[in-house]
Amino acid sequence: MHAAHLLVALQQVQPAPDVGTGTSLVGSAVGAFVTTLVVGAILVAVAPDYTERMMGAVVDEPVGSFLYGLVSLLFVVLVTVVLAITVVGILFAVPLAVVAVVVWAVGAAIAYLAIAERFVGREDGWTKPLVVAAALNGGLTLTGIGGLLSFCIGAAGFGAVLRDWLG
Repeated sequence: MHAAHLLVALQQVQPAPDVGTGTSLVGSAVGAFVTTLVVGAILVAVAPDYTERMMGAVVDEPVGSFLYGLVSLLFVVLVTVVLAITVVGILFAVPLAVVAVVVWAVGAAIAYLAIAERFVGREDGWTKPLVVAAALNGGLTLTGIGGLLSFCIGAAGFGAVLRDWLG
């Protein structure tokens, strides 16, 4: 008799609402769009010459920039993990991770601006390339395989920025 009551009780339990992949993909896409738009706007307003120079570096050496960015990212992740293991090292790991995220955002915005400039040009200002760059990043992030391509584009920009800063 107890087994029958348990079975009835289990059948009446409502499943949890699905807040899985679809919600996280849309949130990631919106975040990518907004980040690219805001960081790109800051870059072209504050440092337009630097932005143009870095866009040229990404276009001129996309494979070299990508490889430099990928290796640098792996190194930063490894160093951050090793530092986070120790109590004292965590004081250095958190700022390192924050700087890496900011540099990644700058590099990704530059790489997407370089692609967007190829699509729409820049004769009438930065507005169109900024919106197209943000839409490209958000759109690629929204799709499954596009996330991988988005990562590669971001790595190329990250590599171009680091190569410029580190020599």
